[in-house]
Amino acid sequence: MVKAIFFDLDNCLSAADEVGRALLDPVFAAIRRANRGRLSDEALEQAFSDCWRHALDFVASAHGFSPEMLAAGWDACAQLEVGAPMRGYPDLGTLAELPVLRFLVTSGFRRLQESKIRALGIERLFAGVHVDAIDEPGRKGKQGIFEEILRAHRLDPAEALVVGDNPESEIEAGNRLGIRTVQILRAGVPRGSNATYTIHGLEELKALVTREDG
Repeated sequence: MVKAIFFDLDNCLSAADEVGRALLDPVFAAIRRANRGRLSDEALEQAFSDCWRHALDFVASAHGFSPEMLAAGWDACAQLEVGAPMRGYPDLGTLAELPVLRFLVTSGFRRLQESKIRALGIERLFAGVHVDAIDEPGRKGKQGIFEEILRAHRLDPAEALVVGDNPESEIEAGNRLGIRTVQILRAGVPRGSNATYTIHGLEELKALVTREDG
């Protein structure tokens, strides 16, 4: 029986670029200035594309950023904030119809992620909202946060689901803990190979939960 679901935010409940791709322009400009010929323009564009699906530290490591490039992008990211209202994906209202405890667990820069949550107005839909803040010391990571939620609510891993888009982040974290994982294949999200289930939207998740409880 499913008693709790842990949700990712970006590309799960709302598109990472919903507010417009100009959001990260200051970050990309700062990284370009610090590049000093280390990466080609083509390599930089590939890295910037990954920034819409992965945390900056992950992208920097994967694409070979210099410490100066990472520091420049980091400082710019720490200043980002969404000020305009957001709507999320059209099926966002289905969250309220899921008869389970719901938790939001999102990774990124705290200021930016919290501004997105405010802009979406979805905090009331969750029993808990957790930001895995990559810009703060003592980071637990999504796996650590999942573990804390399980303990705090006396949940067995078999009673939970993890829902998200990223095979290397929340899906991997859930798998390590023995939690069943659900990759949501929003537009542009590549299918991974390590999720227990794959779905295309929250209506499918609702059907999955109903089937698991049947």
